[in-house]
Amino acid sequence: MAVEHRAHTTWEGDLQNGSGVFTLGSGVTGPQTVTWRARAEDASAGTSPEELIAAALSSCFSMALSGGLARAGTPPRKLETDVVSTFVGGEGIKSFAVKVRGDVPGVDENAFKEAAEQAKENCPVSKALQNNVELTLDAALD
Repeated sequence: MAVEHRAHTTWEGDLQNGSGVFTLGSGVTGPQTVTWRARAEDASAGTSPEELIAAALSSCFSMALSGGLARAGTPPRKLETDVVSTFVGGEGIKSFAVKVRGDVPGVDENAFKEAAEQAKENCPVSKALQNNVELTLDAALD
């Protein structure tokens, strides 16, 4: 069964001085503003498409890793996943760096790293990014 997810953006003005407002079809968050400044000059000025992709990657990766560990008979107690996206104005998205720390009873460091590598290779968001941007992984047990 296919599931569709939706988002909508209204943009007003030019790239440098304009701004947009997006909403998510699920309604889980209210309207959010996006600007060039937040995207390419000052990440603290608001959200950006790259931040949204980072959020998608961190949640997708965490779900894939949790599923893989559970299928191996070692479900995690907790996974903490951070993703940093790097955007360069005029060039685009350069990389995504995934850092995960896990509390997983019964798993050694090597098995955790292998499971994390599999999650990086197989989560749907990672697959969409593969061969397009650099995708690095730093995985370790707590």
